[in-house]
Amino acid sequence: MTAYSRESGPVPGSGDALRLRPGPHRAAHGHPWVFAGELETLPPPEQKTAALYDQRGRFLGRGMVNSQSQIVWRRYSGDDVPFDDGLVRDRLERAFRIRRAAGFGHVCRLFWSESDGIPGLVVDRYGEILVVQALTRLVDACLEGISGILVELLAPRCILARNDAQVREYEGLPRTTAVLYGALRPDESILLDGMRFAFDPLHGQKTGLYLDQKEQYGRVAAFSGGRRVLDAFCNQGAFGLFAARAGAREVTAVDSSQQAIDLVSANAAANGLLQITPVACNVFDFFREQRSERWDCIILDPPPFAPSKRQLAGAVRGYKELNLRAAHALTPGGILASYSCSHHVDHDTFSAILREALADAGRTARLVEYCHQPADHPVILGMPESEYLRGMILQLD
Repeated sequence: MTAYSRESGPVPGSGDALRLRPGPHRAAHGHPWVFAGELETLPPPEQKTAALYDQRGRFLGRGMVNSQSQIVWRRYSGDDVPFDDGLVRDRLERAFRIRRAAGFGHVCRLFWSESDGIPGLVVDRYGEILVVQALTRLVDACLEGISGILVELLAPRCILARNDAQVREYEGLPRTTAVLYGALRPDESILLDGMRFAFDPLHGQKTGLYLDQKEQYGRVAAFSGGRRVLDAFCNQGAFGLFAARAGAREVTAVDSSQQAIDLVSANAAANGLLQITPVACNVFDFFREQRSERWDCIILDPPPFAPSKRQLAGAVRGYKELNLRAAHALTPGGILASYSCSHHVDHDTFSAILREALADAGRTARLVEYCHQPADHPVILGMPESEYLRGMILQLD
């Protein structure tokens, strides 16, 4: 462990310390990342953790390092402590206590990366099944030990590794999937707020389901009774299924993925919701082909249009066009539930997009509700990247 002084910096000969270049840095104000260009020297390839200091020798924390990644340093502690089983267990137990105290049930995100104190570790719970993602090199190297701790703490039936996210490539890691513990059953399903979903945690979207919108399903369903509903970018059809259960007269669920549409059909049948019509089609094309159709409630929950900052301008155009088409297709008094999961599209930008789309459509709207990611996806103040999901529920004139 590196000896240090918060005033004078690392003790000479400490060996594993990193120092920021001169200039302003977000890490000096609490941000947990440091990029390669911000450091005086890069760590050697074999180094796993390092203490970080600014130019005045002020200690900023200890983090995992990867010289192959653009994000070279990721803070896991504000103290100079080792990354070991004790730290992992402590962070996991703390995150689980927080979820229990907040009333999250057996389907939720149990652990979320920097927001819970271990960069790159994600744990989603689906009843007796845990799905783990290792998105940083050090977490990947410790995955067997992490799995063992999860077995001790939660006694799951099965633990899966969904290490097929593209971000692993940025860490120099392969994209893989594996069963770490136990075994999957041939036809897994999961119950979410009384709704039965087909569930493929090893190959389905994300870690099997989209957990970050689960609170929104019921909110939008509350406006769906007796209405004609369009669930656009529906994935497995959760918005549409909850709307149908709430008494929607008719639900059209649209997604470009035939696999997703097949799951919508299976989920609708499993829950006895026969008023759902699944459609495999690009959503933009669907609006163009159905330009004469009108709906009383439209849900827009697209994938991220701006995965990186350089794609922001194109994303703004895409979101505006999408919401413009929806505004033209809504009946007077209709509900528009519009979301963005691109963290580069901040609240002000998203609000401006909706205002401009509605103005171009000649519509006015009443704000019903601002929408955010649920508390099991906690936001760190000072880390904008941890806040990515935002939306609005609007009632149009």
